[in-house]
Amino acid sequence: MIRKYIWFSILAIGFSCSPKAIVVEESQEQAPIPLMIIGNEEILSDEFLYLLSKNRQFQEKEEKISRQEFEENLELFINYKLKVKEAENLGLDTLEEFRREFEVFKDDLIQPFLIKNSLQQGELMKAYNRMKEVVKASHILLQFPNNPSREDTIAVYRMAQKLKAEAESGADFNELALEYSDDPSAKENKGNLGYFTALQMVHQFEDAAYALGIGEISDPILTNFGYHIIKVEDKKPNPGEIKVSHILVRTQTGDPVSEERALRKVGEIYSELQKAESIWEEVCKMYSEDLASKNSGGTLPWISLGTVIPDFERVAFALNEEGEISPPVKTPYGYHIIRLEERRPIASFEEMEQTIKSRILRDSRSGLIQSQVTAIQKSRYSFEENGSVLNEIQSIINQQSLNSIEETLKSKNLTDSTLFSIENEKKTVGDYLKFLEEEKGNVRIGSKNSFGNSLERFIETSLNRTEELDLMANNKEYKLLLQEYRDGILLFSLMNERVWQKALMDSIGQIKFYEDNKGNYTWNERVRALIVTMGKEEYSNSVRRFLSDKKYRNDLSDRLENTFLLNNPLAFNMDEGLFEWERHPILSRIDPSKEFQEIKWDGKTIFIILGEKIPSEIKKFSETRGKVIQDYQQYLEKELVAALKNNYIIRINEDEKNKIYNLVVGN
Repeated sequence: MIRKYIWFSILAIGFSCSPKAIVVEESQEQAPIPLMIIGNEEILSDEFLYLLSKNRQFQEKEEKISRQEFEENLELFINYKLKVKEAENLGLDTLEEFRREFEVFKDDLIQPFLIKNSLQQGELMKAYNRMKEVVKASHILLQFPNNPSREDTIAVYRMAQKLKAEAESGADFNELALEYSDDPSAKENKGNLGYFTALQMVHQFEDAAYALGIGEISDPILTNFGYHIIKVEDKKPNPGEIKVSHILVRTQTGDPVSEERALRKVGEIYSELQKAESIWEEVCKMYSEDLASKNSGGTLPWISLGTVIPDFERVAFALNEEGEISPPVKTPYGYHIIRLEERRPIASFEEMEQTIKSRILRDSRSGLIQSQVTAIQKSRYSFEENGSVLNEIQSIINQQSLNSIEETLKSKNLTDSTLFSIENEKKTVGDYLKFLEEEKGNVRIGSKNSFGNSLERFIETSLNRTEELDLMANNKEYKLLLQEYRDGILLFSLMNERVWQKALMDSIGQIKFYEDNKGNYTWNERVRALIVTMGKEEYSNSVRRFLSDKKYRNDLSDRLENTFLLNNPLAFNMDEGLFEWERHPILSRIDPSKEFQEIKWDGKTIFIILGEKIPSEIKKFSETRGKVIQDYQQYLEKELVAALKNNYIIRINEDEKNKIYNLVVGN
């Protein structure tokens, strides 16, 4: 939808879209001088140069334009601004539809300029760079008891320190995990997590693991699960992803007879696969017990390190050649025989960006990013809070029910009290209550915590609004981009109303325009023709004999089809109709005086039968309605621009015009 509107905006001034643009720098002490005044509105040089320099770098000599191009673009810019001015005078910028559309665009356009975006991009790049490496680690998890006291927390931390010290003194880390770890899987894997990469662990764990060298043991790391002690055992480049297929023979846990039968069966299957005549897909369909994949050759989705159980992963990633088959490998599901189908490296950042972003925004990193954003905003915009009022409100929230909180705040005459200020603009308790009224849908009834969190949301919303206003006032690139999209919407609305839809719906106007301009809609000399393009050259002689003595008739193509194409549908293609022969790619190459001709074109044999010739004549309205509407639209646009130039006084500042001219025009 954004493209739809901005396309018309950019089309109107003849430039291609690019984020790069040159902006004339203005002295902070001196007010900018307008390039032109339309009516009573000043239009600055920056806007024209911003649009003119899209996808161009005028610092480079070869990028500069000619005097003629400059004048043409200036004229287009004037016409563009006239249309926008007319749309404003018609009140199109006050319509609810415009407001909604523009707000959607603003929300999208502002994102790259926000503090949050730069921090978010930093996290995305950090995650992607980490993904280039995989880490193999073991850990010991120590969890807190239910409803832990401060003493409980300290005791768990000290135990974690003690286990770290023992491991560093030479104790076997994995045996310590087996004995002390609260991770249920430690009973099987002794704390060994295998290989993993970024975004596969909680971020505190990931940060610690990537910061450690091979063989190093971390200090206790706190996550929502408890305290972790981490030992990094290996690091290596990420091998990317593999696609494998497998044959599965299931076993029943704790049943030695089932285990023995499965082992014997998978051994026989493996032996069968070693035979040159064996076909993997057939063996898989016959013997695999994975019902989800056996009928599709055992194919599994793409896998990367850390996404499947370690025993399967280890064997699968050890396969080197496509088509290579592994010996049977045991996992908790049974015995697998694995075949490598394909490998691919880690994707580029551009390919993975949206996936990484989605995962980061779903985990605790998003909260950390927001905390950093808020801290930067508070510092940049001189945030000061009224601690006593904030504490009093928090006390009321903690002590009373949701239904009585607002009444209490009003009864204590706190509504005019300042909660905080941003750049000397005060936000009061009354402002907070208005925010709560708007936020009611986000506050769960009966939840004090949700109500309390709304105070944080109020602060964040106020800071975000301040940042947006700051960008609109001080970020020239954002201001110009926003202006471009705003004007693009208005331009589209005006043109749709006055030109495009009018030309489409005004049937009387179409016919009048056609009658006034009939001479522009004529047929050149035309000829009825049948064009036969051979698809299989072996049929050329037969088709030639059939056509050589024929004259053009309406049923000739049917006779050709019945004679040849019923049994040989690919022998040739036919094109029949009334053609302007001088403009036709094939007919323009022939002698129009001969009824039957044969030519070679684009490596194919082509037979042509010519019929009636019709001299040049004016097209009927029904034959050229589409072109008439297109021309009528152009006519209406010219009429609109002419009327606007009569209605609005245009004054151009020649000095400012020359400044831009000297910057963008080559010698």
